Amino acid sequence: MKKKVVLAYSGGLDTTVIIPWLKENYDYDVIAACIDVGQGTETDGLEEKALKTGAIKYYLINCEDEFVEDYIYPTLKADAVYEGKYLLGTSVARPIITKKLVEIALKEGASAICHGATGKGNDQVRFELTIKALAPQLEIIAPWRIWDIQSREDEIKYLEDRNIPVPMQKDDTYSRDKNLWHLSHEGLELEDPNNPPNYEKLLKMSNTVENAPNEAQYVEIEFEKGIPVCVDGKKMSPSNMVKYLNEIGGKHAIGIIDIVENRVVGMKSRGVYETPGGTILYYAHKELEYLCLDKQTLSFKSIVANKFAELVYSGEWFTPLRSALSAFVDKTQETVTGKVSLKLYKGNIISNGATSPYSLYSESLASFTTGELYNHKDAEGFINLFGLPLKVNALMKQKNNCEVK
Repeated sequence: MKKKVVLAYSGGLDTTVIIPWLKENYDYDVIAACIDVGQGTETDGLEEKALKTGAIKYYLINCEDEFVEDYIYPTLKADAVYEGKYLLGTSVARPIITKKLVEIALKEGASAICHGATGKGNDQVRFELTIKALAPQLEIIAPWRIWDIQSREDEIKYLEDRNIPVPMQKDDTYSRDKNLWHLSHEGLELEDPNNPPNYEKLLKMSNTVENAPNEAQYVEIEFEKGIPVCVDGKKMSPSNMVKYLNEIGGKHAIGIIDIVENRVVGMKSRGVYETPGGTILYYAHKELEYLCLDKQTLSFKSIVANKFAELVYSGEWFTPLRSALSAFVDKTQETVTGKVSLKLYKGNIISNGATSPYSLYSESLASFTTGELYNHKDAEGFINLFGLPLKVNALMKQKNNCEVK
């Protein structure tokens, strides 16, 4: 009996090439597996295509709600943003995709998992770290690190030489990754950071800022313990909420970024990312945290957010540290409950008010009117003690004729 390999299959250029390549170079039966985390119509017709190209079996696993609940929500609650811009759209999907591939491989008795990530990219790291964490006995096949193909043009020629339909047009070879949370674009004019993105051609989820409506739209999001539960008073499933916010966010050109980022493998890369619904949720969640978290927790949580983002970006989801950080984050979210109103207008999100039963804001304390909880005279003693180290240091410098800088 032949050994089996499970291929992470998208039906795109890379994985269309990989099926015949595996058959030509390995004596394995190929099982094509598409893990649906919100690719939409991209999954249509993939079974027929995979089988015609040489796969013996095809899986389509829909896990949109699981993706949002178990991966997006923990990342959202952590406020994790990579290098100040990237909401981790591709990164956060890789753990669940790989976990499902491992489950299929174990069910089918497969010996290996194959992925189409390039030898220069982040995804090879993300896929393989997850496989090592969940099923270290499985072999990993990474064609981009083995074969003689060097470019997307080589891939297109490979398919044309074998009379296999090319799943894209030659003049539209952006490298794209789509899921429920975002859509990424790389390649073509984006490879030169000095070139402006061709937004009219490039954007798929969003209007350009110029084409966004001239009238603002308001949206209210309700959270319970850091998790969004209602939009405009309507309860929705996790995936439907993201889809709805993608729709209105994309309409108003929300969440379009152009970033030069540091890849895990040591080089910089440039991409344009569309994350309309995610950007709205991040903004609303942070506004509620400003209202509900104390100063020390909010400050320390920003440190955790950066580390959490690095772990997700690098494919280190199934690690003790990520799990421990999530436990800390969950503790901070116990009082992050309330409603946030936002105004969406031509690429901008504008705060429109927030309320929470756990709000730490006290109008009587914050107003200029003296209240019972605050005595202005107390400030003098506080300032004297708070400034004591500065005073002692200044006296030392005076004593030693040191210049104060």
